[in-house]
Amino acid sequence: MRTDLFDYDLPEKLIAQYSVEPRDHSRLMVLDRETGRVEHKRFYEIVDELHEGDVLVMNNTKVFRARLRGGVGERKVEVFLLRERDGLWDVLMQPGRHVSVGDVVKIGDVRGEVVEKADVFRVKFDRPATDLVVFANAHGEIPIPPYVHEVPEHLDQYQTVYATEIGSVAAPTSGFHFTEELLERIRAKGVQIEYVTLHVGIGTFRPVKTDILEEHEMHAEFVAVSEKVAERINLAKQEGRRVIAVGTTTVRTLEGIAALHEGKLVGYSGDVNLFIKPGFEFHVIDALITNFHLPKSTLLVLVSAFVGREHVLSAYEQAVTETYRFFSFGDAMFVRYA
Repeated sequence: MRTDLFDYDLPEKLIAQYSVEPRDHSRLMVLDRETGRVEHKRFYEIVDELHEGDVLVMNNTKVFRARLRGGVGERKVEVFLLRERDGLWDVLMQPGRHVSVGDVVKIGDVRGEVVEKADVFRVKFDRPATDLVVFANAHGEIPIPPYVHEVPEHLDQYQTVYATEIGSVAAPTSGFHFTEELLERIRAKGVQIEYVTLHVGIGTFRPVKTDILEEHEMHAEFVAVSEKVAERINLAKQEGRRVIAVGTTTVRTLEGIAALHEGKLVGYSGDVNLFIKPGFEFHVIDALITNFHLPKSTLLVLVSAFVGREHVLSAYEQAVTETYRFFSFGDAMFVRYA
């Protein structure tokens, strides 16, 4: 499938640079999955769209200050920590052209040896992963996307209110719209809230550079769903209650685990590497809360797989006309089904 089928025109002025305050006052487009019909609301009105017995599933990952400034020899480099696995860190370095295997990266009093060089660097640092994250949070920068021009002053400005599990280098931004007060109203309506974890990494934000979607290489990301959470979600499915994913990362967590287990959600902790494209069979989710995504991105492709490309691009065209705010700090969409 051609990547340019998922392109659209977006005026730069519609790229949001900060969240609306209060966050639940952002705009909400409600898109009917079957008909493509659109309604325009405010996010706090999501309560009216939810039914007693619905299960709202959220990604509780927490962002750390993953962007660091360091050096290799006499050269200054930006070091972007992605994830630790098997004692080595996946790292992006900019500029990295002259960095070679065996070089030592220096970041303050931290040292790391470059062990591999491919599309990402593999670096062995001189301290455990937990200690390196503590160092990063003390000395690093908030890893905002390149289309956001000003770094937020505080990390909680690029964090959901329910973030607890440290490990992401980008926020699950569809969760930005929820406030503590809104979550209380949702619970009071009888909606069940469950938490899963996907640590957002390069698999989420890496742009598609191939002309053919199938040639794009996804990167694995760590996910965790407890057995108890899986059991409660499965029970909701059996009882005909809706499972509503908050964000594409939650979709990939639930559907990624199900894809590894013959369509069944189970307790699982480990990597998932899933590129959801049109034609994908969804086994877990019934509805989706998400943001407005970049043209030709894997996230836009995922939403198109769930709703249908024509419905999505038509909705995006209306969003541009109605001057919705786009991307990480932008407005929300609720893909409604039944």
